[in-house]
Amino acid sequence: HVLIVEDNLEVGRFASQILKDLGYQTTWATNAEQALNLAGKDVQGFDAIFSDVVMPGMTGVAMAKLLRQRRPDLPVVLVSGYSEELADSGYEGFEFLAKPYSADQVARVLA
Repeated sequence: HVLIVEDNLEVGRFASQILKDLGYQTTWATNAEQALNLAGKDVQGFDAIFSDVVMPGMTGVAMAKLLRQRRPDLPVVLVSGYSEELADSGYEGFEFLAKPYSADQVARVLA
């Protein structure tokens, strides 16, 4: 079960469809705050997080750090169309995919 965090409607639909096609159940949050609420205290309901980096409010990197504090072994994939955003913040130990990404890239990063 993958928690998708993406504020852009079209990109969220695209990510959700790719993950479903790969056999994952998905839940989609439109911002980091909603994702943190859905994840709960121990994030046990999800196998991975697939999140945009640049969103209104809290960034994907900040959210991922909070989720990792709750569950240190949680796989987190960060995606962004802004390469300089991650150059500034670094990968912070998380997997990264540049937009646009393909189903093959998603499958590899979640394998």
